[in-house]
Amino acid sequence: MKQRILIVGAGFGGLWSALSATRLLDIHSRTDVEVTVLAPQAELRVRPRFYEAGVHRMKAPLGELFAAVGVRFVKGLVDRIDVQGQRVAYRDERGAGAELAYDRLVLATGSSVVRPKMAGVEHAFDVDQIEEAMRLEEHIRALGSRPATRARNTVVVAGGGFTGIETATEMPARLREALGADAEVQVIVVDRGSRIGAALGDGPRAQIIEASQALGIQWCLDASVASVDAGGVTLADGRRIDADTVVWTVGVRASALTEQIPAERDAQGRLHVDRSLKVIGQDAVYATGDVAYAACDDLGHFALMSCQHAIALGRSAGNNVAADLLGVEPIPYSQPKYVTCLDLGAWGAVYTEGWDRQVKLEREEGKRLKTQINSVWIYPPEANRAEALAAADPLIPVA
Repeated sequence: MKQRILIVGAGFGGLWSALSATRLLDIHSRTDVEVTVLAPQAELRVRPRFYEAGVHRMKAPLGELFAAVGVRFVKGLVDRIDVQGQRVAYRDERGAGAELAYDRLVLATGSSVVRPKMAGVEHAFDVDQIEEAMRLEEHIRALGSRPATRARNTVVVAGGGFTGIETATEMPARLREALGADAEVQVIVVDRGSRIGAALGDGPRAQIIEASQALGIQWCLDASVASVDAGGVTLADGRRIDADTVVWTVGVRASALTEQIPAERDAQGRLHVDRSLKVIGQDAVYATGDVAYAACDDLGHFALMSCQHAIALGRSAGNNVAADLLGVEPIPYSQPKYVTCLDLGAWGAVYTEGWDRQVKLEREEGKRLKTQINSVWIYPPEANRAEALAAADPLIPVA
C-alpha cells in the first residue's frame, strides 16, 4: 500500500511543495509514495496581483501540471484535521463529507486579511481574495453610471503597508478609466503611521512620497478608521471622509486551520517550525507559506507572508517531507536574500534589496522588473514533467 504525502492548499506554498516532493521521489526512483493536493480548486490564484485591473485573468490552472508530474488532485474544502489519527476531513464539490488519510501532512492554507469587528466594515472592499477583488473591479466599473459627486470620485484605502500602497497608486488610473480621462479623482490613504510609507522603512520612502505627489495620492497619517458606511468612513478622531469606495488592507492572519494543530503559533497565527519546516512538537506535520513561522537565516529574520518567501518555503517543505518518508537527509530552509519590488502605479516602481530595503531600481527600470515578476516569475512552470521538477529544486534562489 502506498504511503501518502497530503498537501492542503494549492497556493504558492502548496504548489511548490507538491512539485518539490515529487522531484525528490523521482530522484530516488520511488513509486510507492503518493503526493496528493487537497484544495478548493486546481488553480494558482496570483494574489500579489489582485490590486491590478483585470483580476479575473490572474489565476493559472494547475490540472495539466499536476497530471504531468503525477500529483493527485482532490477538490474539497477542509473542515477538520485529526493529527492523532492522521486524517483530514473535508467537503467535496457537492458538499458531501469525505476523509483522506496521510503519512505526512503539509499545511499550506495561506492567510487572509483581517476584517475587524467594526461598524459597517461590510461596506469595505478588499483585494485579498479573487472574488473580493473582482467585486471591487465591478464596483469601480459601475461608478461611471452614478451621478458625479466628490464621494463618487473618491477612494479611501485603509492601511499604508505594501498592499495599501500598491492599491492606492493604481487607483487614479482605474478611476479615470471608469469616469473619464479628465475626471478629478481623489485617493486617500488612512494610516496609523506618523510618516508616509512607515511600514516599509526609510529605504523607499522618498520614492513613495514622490510617486504619491505625482499621482495626487493624499496621506492621512496618525489616523485610523473607526467606522465605515455606504458613503465613506469616520476616523477615530471624528473626522469624516465621504467616499463611495473604501478598500481595507490592514492586517493579515494565517489560516484558521493552524488552530487545529497542537503547536505554538505566533501573533499572526503561524505555526512555529524547525529548519526543515516540520511543526515543532509534531512528528508528521509540516507547515509552509503563510502558515509557517520560519527563520530565514541565523540573524533573526523570519519569513514574511509574501510569495517571495512562500515559493522557497514550498520547495523546502516538499523536499523535506519526502526526505522524511524516504529516510534521507533534509535540506534546511534558508533564504538569506530579501528583496522587494513595490508597484507605484503610473509613476513606476521601486526595487530594494536587503532587510533595510536599499533602493536599487526605481521609476521605469523598477516597473520593468515589477512587470517581469508579476507576469512571469511568480507563475507556475509549464506542464512539462522534467522542467517542472527541475524548477522545484529547493536550492534554487528565489531572489
